[in-house]
Amino acid sequence: MDTVARLLAFGKKLKKYQIELVLVDDGSTDGSRELVIELAQTFSGFVKAIILTRNFGQSSAIQAGFKYATGDCIGIISCDLQEPYLEFLKMIHAWEAGNKFIIGERKNRKESQLHQFVSWLYWKSVRMFAMPEFPKIGYDFCLLDRQLADEINRLNEKNTSIFVLLFWLGYRPFRIPITREQRSQGKSQWKFSKKLSFVVDTLIGFTHVPARIITFLGISTGCLSVLYLLFIFGKWQFYGSAPMGWTTVVGLLTLFGSLQLFSLGILSEYLLRILDETRKRPPFIIDLVISKTNPRRLLSKKY
Repeated sequence: MDTVARLLAFGKKLKKYQIELVLVDDGSTDGSRELVIELAQTFSGFVKAIILTRNFGQSSAIQAGFKYATGDCIGIISCDLQEPYLEFLKMIHAWEAGNKFIIGERKNRKESQLHQFVSWLYWKSVRMFAMPEFPKIGYDFCLLDRQLADEINRLNEKNTSIFVLLFWLGYRPFRIPITREQRSQGKSQWKFSKKLSFVVDTLIGFTHVPARIITFLGISTGCLSVLYLLFIFGKWQFYGSAPMGWTTVVGLLTLFGSLQLFSLGILSEYLLRILDETRKRPPFIIDLVISKTNPRRLLSKKY
């Protein structure tokens, strides 16, 4: 409720625009569904409620928001308002100046050291293996032109990271430095399992690293095996020493068996994603939409 009140108050400062809030409930179990419906009914004409049938994940929920957002530009912000939402004003000015993709680039985040380290490690991997120009500690607060949202709707990609996907589109981002504040209300549902899934989706969806790990492991273990066999042969040839016993054999079998299973696991991840694409299932299913919004367009906007 506090989030909607603040954003609606902020919308009154935008003299040339009418604000539209698209609230997406991603299969919540804490009463958020009922609250989102109530807000859409209370602020009819300004708030739109999108209720998904179950939890499809952050990226799918944002994609659902894109589908039902109707404005000339679309902002993304989490409901906990850890990002400084007033910076939307600077973002709109940057959009009016012709920038199509404006991000709130984190320069600092007031969160636990462990949380900061895990996030840094993830975004470092994105920069190293996929997109060198990606923000060092990420972003999830941004504003984009209608054109980008239409591109995302057209792609309709599953098992993805929406913020990396937006970057992948190739539009040069206009960066506004921000500080991510400590969460003051509610409890985050961004659990470790979801973070791990997010990492896997990003590495498989935007890099060739996992597949190349298999190649690297195959070449390196093959070379080590040849060297080991040469060592055993040389020891037998020059010292008359018999090859090592069953412990060595078991150790090698365990090592290579583990590498094979690891490689099969990576291949399985790719095959699962191919299976998802061939099934043609949508990335989200909408249970309910409550909408009476009709935001005024800015007729002077030029492309």
